[in-house]
Amino acid sequence: MLVIRFLRTGKKNQPSFKIVVVEKTRSSTSGQFVEEVGFYNPLTKEKVLKQERIKYWLSVGAQPLETVHNMLVQEKIIEGKKIKIYRKLKKDKEAVPAEAAPEAEVAPVAPAAASVEAAPQPAAPVETNPQPAEQPAVKEEKPAEETPKEPPKTE
Repeated sequence: MLVIRFLRTGKKNQPSFKIVVVEKTRSSTSGQFVEEVGFYNPLTKEKVLKQERIKYWLSVGAQPLETVHNMLVQEKIIEGKKIKIYRKLKKDKEAVPAEAAPEAEVAPVAPAAASVEAAPQPAAPVETNPQPAEQPAVKEEKPAEETPKEPPKTE
């Protein structure tokens, strides 16, 4: 399936986009596209679109992505309404799993709590890293008063 989408070019913090026809499975950054049908510079708002080629690819079955579709509607190359594009907020993504997780945890916790009361409780967990506890003990074993040994006097 062919799509019409942006291919980012330009330097860092100076974006410009080629509008290209490309296979949907291809990466947009690979640079392997079927045909370049336009150009867009968001800093200067400059747009160059090849109307005939865009109409041809649309007639063949290429689908424009949402942003490109809105640009084509704005430039009156195709007729129709603009597509609303929503950005998914990170807060929304975190809120959905957080809401679903308590419901899943509530059901298993209630039966488990009843069985824990009836069953004997396991022994206290054993430390897996005993070295930090031993190191202070070694430091305490050193004698508090050390006097340097004097070499024997030979007369």
